[in-house]
Amino acid sequence: MPDNIYLRPEHEALREQVARFIAREVEPYADAWEEVGFTPREVLRKMGQAGLFGLMYEAQYGGADADALTNLVFAEALSQSTFGGYIITALVHTDMASPHLHHAGTPAQKAQYLPGVIAGDTITAVGITEPGAGSDVAGIRTTAKRVRDGDGDAWLLNGSKMFITNGVYANLYFIAAKTGPARHDVSMFIVEKGTPGFSVGRALKKTGWLSSDTAELVLDNCRIPADKLLGEEGKGFYSVMKNFQTERIALAAMAVGHCTQAIRLTLDFVRQRQAFGATLWEKQTIRQRISMCDAKTRAARQFMYHCAWGVTQGRDIVQEVSMLKALTGELVNEVLQTCQQFHGGMGYMRGSAIERLWRDARVLAIGGGATEVMLEEVAKRY
Repeated sequence: MPDNIYLRPEHEALREQVARFIAREVEPYADAWEEVGFTPREVLRKMGQAGLFGLMYEAQYGGADADALTNLVFAEALSQSTFGGYIITALVHTDMASPHLHHAGTPAQKAQYLPGVIAGDTITAVGITEPGAGSDVAGIRTTAKRVRDGDGDAWLLNGSKMFITNGVYANLYFIAAKTGPARHDVSMFIVEKGTPGFSVGRALKKTGWLSSDTAELVLDNCRIPADKLLGEEGKGFYSVMKNFQTERIALAAMAVGHCTQAIRLTLDFVRQRQAFGATLWEKQTIRQRISMCDAKTRAARQFMYHCAWGVTQGRDIVQEVSMLKALTGELVNEVLQTCQQFHGGMGYMRGSAIERLWRDARVLAIGGGATEVMLEEVAKRY
């Protein structure tokens, strides 16, 4: 029987499918990916071939026409892995970048790109964050100017993007740029790798998520055809805001997954670790603190599923999702700090699962909307 009132048998089947994939294709190899700094694209292609990259997308392009609850199950199931870099590589593709095409693309744009995206042949990234603009999307400075000349009707993009996950090895990018003088005059554009004027400025080194590639992107008179405008001109800000809900639920799933894995690892460890004539589990304060971590994690998980259910019902859940993102981003750091502490010196050794989860958890209170930004989103809706 499902352990969640929102789940159906097909959800449990999906969770088990992802678990098998991780055990077979990820866990035996991901230590090496941490060293080279990215998840091999062949692994992502295998995920596409397994039908894991198009859950919410139209069947006519190879998708599964599934709902937000199914997508959440996928995101949470991915977090059965202890390699956050692998998880975020996949989730950026499925929940943060390609949804822009799904929501705003024309039939022609979808027909051109979605089959490859769903198959895992085309890996996507989204370029919003800049050196001077993160959660403040309206503050971006990258510009797009419409030009009509002897070479045809086109857009010229100029600017740079920072902290772009999948930025080095993606094939397809969705870029936000200012197209007018007003603060919210932002539009989204489709940019293919190899487009003249578009380049990876540098690959960035991070504290965590080591098996994901992160880059600075440079647009220097990057010329793209006029039909690469994604959605309506000047409406990109609202497209980004809409997609943030999917992105933040996925990041919450990642945080809850990290908490769950850390608690599991810590229970195994303290039950066998001897200190002062007894196991650590026999120390009252340790088992009580682990119990509280588990209680908070289970509560957050139910709230997360409730938010995804709200999406399926067409409800306005911006406030609830902002709460969820703030809550889980802080909780995962609390839980990982506690669990790592109970591992003692081993918890600080590079290569151990608990150490990896601990450093990967830190960014979940920052990326996708910092905790402070999320709480302001909550407060202004009272």
